[in-house]
Amino acid sequence: MAINTHNPIGIPEFPPVAQPKVKEPSKVEVIKEHSDYLREPLATELEQDTTHFTEAAIQVLKFHGAYQQDNRDIRQERSQAGLGRDFRMMLRTRQTAGIVPPELYLILDRLADAYGYGNLRVTTRQAFQLHGILKDNLKTVIGTIVRSMQSTLAACGDVERNIMAPAAPYRDRAEYRYAQEYSFKIADLLAPHTSSYLDIWVDGEAVPLPELDADVRKARQMSSGRGVRVDSKEPLLGKHYLPRKFKSAITVPGDNSVDIYTQDLGFIVMTDDLGQLEGFNVLVGGGMGRTHKKEQTFPLLAKELGFVPVDLVYELAQAIVAVQRDHGDRSDRRHARMKYLVNDWGIDKFRQVVEQYYGREIAPCRPMPPFEYKDYLGWHEQGDGKWFLGISIENGRVKDEGKFQLKTALRTLVERYELPMHLTPHQNIILAEIDPSWRADINSTLRRCGILQVDRVSPLLRLAMACPALPTCGLARTESERVIGSVAERIEKLLYQLDLADQTFQIRMTGCPNGCARPYMAELGLVGNTPGHYQVWLAGSPRNDRLARLFTEKVHIDALTTFLLPMLQDFKRVRRPSENFGDYCDRVGFDYLRTLEASEIEPLKPAKPPRRSTKSVQIRQSAYDRLKAEAQAQGVSLADLASQAIEAFLN
Repeated sequence: MAINTHNPIGIPEFPPVAQPKVKEPSKVEVIKEHSDYLREPLATELEQDTTHFTEAAIQVLKFHGAYQQDNRDIRQERSQAGLGRDFRMMLRTRQTAGIVPPELYLILDRLADAYGYGNLRVTTRQAFQLHGILKDNLKTVIGTIVRSMQSTLAACGDVERNIMAPAAPYRDRAEYRYAQEYSFKIADLLAPHTSSYLDIWVDGEAVPLPELDADVRKARQMSSGRGVRVDSKEPLLGKHYLPRKFKSAITVPGDNSVDIYTQDLGFIVMTDDLGQLEGFNVLVGGGMGRTHKKEQTFPLLAKELGFVPVDLVYELAQAIVAVQRDHGDRSDRRHARMKYLVNDWGIDKFRQVVEQYYGREIAPCRPMPPFEYKDYLGWHEQGDGKWFLGISIENGRVKDEGKFQLKTALRTLVERYELPMHLTPHQNIILAEIDPSWRADINSTLRRCGILQVDRVSPLLRLAMACPALPTCGLARTESERVIGSVAERIEKLLYQLDLADQTFQIRMTGCPNGCARPYMAELGLVGNTPGHYQVWLAGSPRNDRLARLFTEKVHIDALTTFLLPMLQDFKRVRRPSENFGDYCDRVGFDYLRTLEASEIEPLKPAKPPRRSTKSVQIRQSAYDRLKAEAQAQGVSLADLASQAIEAFLN
């Protein structure tokens, strides 16, 4: 590739990029253009005595981290009573890398009780959501978060969303520290500049904000003269912001806990033999969303763009965003994600155009080991003498319900030990910075509150993910979060009946095709189609590096185990050593799987729940009596208390 030696910057010589034909912009583009940098009509309507926002204000509100919803379970009841919808706001925090300071968690816990439905939800992008906030209370809630030096800005909307990173707080593994450090730096680099956020939610009050890294501040202000900067108030994003949502993640070689191939922009940390950061492999063009019966919409895996040295990562990141800003489709929002730009152009042309904005050639990606899915549940050493504990949370819902008192347990532990949290991309929570002497009390507190240890969590539920869907999501066609538990339980019983109790696989479920729980990467993806019915997607990889494919258009939820039975029987018969269900489906192919649908079904074992492995040990009667009395006093089983005491002694 020829370089112009007369150009002191060394911009590669490429033929000019053909500008797309001018099309009528979408309605949302017009709203953004007239919003005065995300200010109106939101600011005006916030002060009005109404229960809800207009459509234009709703679109602007998203950029500030909130969606307007209503409880769909009671729509008909309210309508029959002559009442309007019960409008509420869902608020999403911006938690880069999923890191939540203890002070913020306690604030969110109180806000959920005072202004929401009393629970919190960990999202699939490592943030928290609060549901049920009335319009009149929204300013109080967001203002409280802002005054705690946190933010909801850009948690939603056509901007860079929450940047993900592996949640494991390893202190002795440099690559994990780099991933988390640069997730914060790139989040700040690509964040909106608008003053409207503070003007609206804290009336322009001079609240303390986290200090920008010096290199990030310099990069935000630098102008290359190559078209990256376009506006004085929003230099990188411009007054229209991006054509659609933009999702990024940073990970380390071998760790695919962040679903790196589903991101618009992905960075993989590259270090030398001494653990020093050299740069990043860069992936572009991943994305999950699609629309039923719109064949021009589809999920895509990110592709390799190349390697960037660490001192140029800010320039390349901004160049990629600028290409999507200028060339992404602003007329059709279903075709507006960067994955379609990469797919339509091809990765070579996309790289070529990025190089024009970047001013340099992009080197090929460096070799990497295969990825694995990691969830970091259970107890782990941080590497600095302290521990972290990964807690499995079904669908990310932090709540108190009957004997299950997760919200109480987390509040108690965070207050007592001032523990920071790391939210995971799988909707779980890691408690970090745990002194070894605290472990026994933490275990005891969790048991008293009905929280299962990781070895007692259903293997299928441990890997499962579901979006909220009904009753709050306006896009949901059917259930998801409220039924995933029963779906996993029925499949688990079926596996037991087939003598496959040792097998597990990823189940991901959504109430609509938007793909928030990333079902198109799952070994078994269930995508809501019509009430009670789901598309079935099969053959995703347990490593999350291969797309699932649509197997059938519609299966009723009650018929799911009957539908899966012939495949699972054949899987048992012909699987290869250590082969997972998703790899089996990919290997034998869909044509073969469809021949199994009419296969004769062999008799099944009686349905019994799989028993947990237990061992017996003899102890002195006096010790038994003391254990029994203490177990009764704490309200836990004798076996749990004995296990806790033995673990505490051994640790």
